[in-house]
Amino acid sequence: MSNKNLIDLEAVSVPQIAKIVKKARKIMQSPADFRHACDGKILATLFYEPSTRTQMSFQTAMLKLGGRTIGFDNPMNSSVAKGESLKDTISVISGYADIIAIRHPVEGTAMAASLYSQVPLINCGDGGHLHPTQTLTDIVTLSCEKERLDHLKIGVCGDLLNGRTVHSLIKTLAKYEGNSFVLISTPELGVPLYIIDILEKNGCTYEISHNLADAITDLDVLYMTRIQRERFKNEEEYQAQKNVFVLDREKLDRARADMIILHPLPRVNEITVDIDDDPRALYFKQAQYGMYGRMALILLLLQDEDFLIEAPNADISQHRCKNPKCITQTEAYLPSLSYRKLGMQMCEFCDKRID
Repeated sequence: MSNKNLIDLEAVSVPQIAKIVKKARKIMQSPADFRHACDGKILATLFYEPSTRTQMSFQTAMLKLGGRTIGFDNPMNSSVAKGESLKDTISVISGYADIIAIRHPVEGTAMAASLYSQVPLINCGDGGHLHPTQTLTDIVTLSCEKERLDHLKIGVCGDLLNGRTVHSLIKTLAKYEGNSFVLISTPELGVPLYIIDILEKNGCTYEISHNLADAITDLDVLYMTRIQRERFKNEEEYQAQKNVFVLDREKLDRARADMIILHPLPRVNEITVDIDDDPRALYFKQAQYGMYGRMALILLLLQDEDFLIEAPNADISQHRCKNPKCITQTEAYLPSLSYRKLGMQMCEFCDKRID
């Protein structure tokens, strides 16, 4: 079973990723050739939580392709403020638009929304779960700057527990031969176990580090992330974590000359500003690459009939997901969908164990 919804980049094959990258690079080389590629098409951007780059890059991508945009960037300015369900919002908006890009603070929302959309739907981040289009940004950047997506040693640093960009990046790069990972975080903010399962399933070498200065010395890529205040239960927990990992000039001097620094942004204080002019610092250029990656994705979802994404084969579960951050907790009408993995029943929406 397949469809046109991009919920998790893990469902996109390596040849399909190559197709997106190839299209993005073609657009970069000849942007004028694509100015009218989406004439008459409408993109709806439904952003239930704050965003700068993702929302604006999607809007800019559609405008540069000749299309138009509708949507909201504050749910309180929509019927959501009146209590409208996700199902009803998506059912209505998918009748107005040709494609939807959605961001939501609750895990599994994109998967839930896709059940009720009549048009292709793109996950632009669902809580601390996934962020596949940021990973597309990262993949396009790596392809252009490193000229390969395999045999890379990638350090990911920061909030690896709640960092949806990290989860999506690791899941995707684990598909490529010879990639290894250094997971740099505090013990409290290490990656979820299902990410470790993916690394081991794909035979990827990985190591866990609590020291950025030691880990940086032999990396091809350092992927920095912020400590996300909005994912913590209280301010005290956030304050205890926020300044643990800071990339400064002293640490960077220990890195290789050809290492590149990526960051999904926004930056808070985890990279000092004096590093911005270093040729290894590519996070602002990375944001530009993201726009081209999203242009390519929009074109393939709208125009390429063969670009179909594998849909999950989910079962109806007898048990409801107990993850308090899962969309099933607030949208009670959702079916209890699950899949079997490593002898455990997992929630189809948030990927957490339910039995």
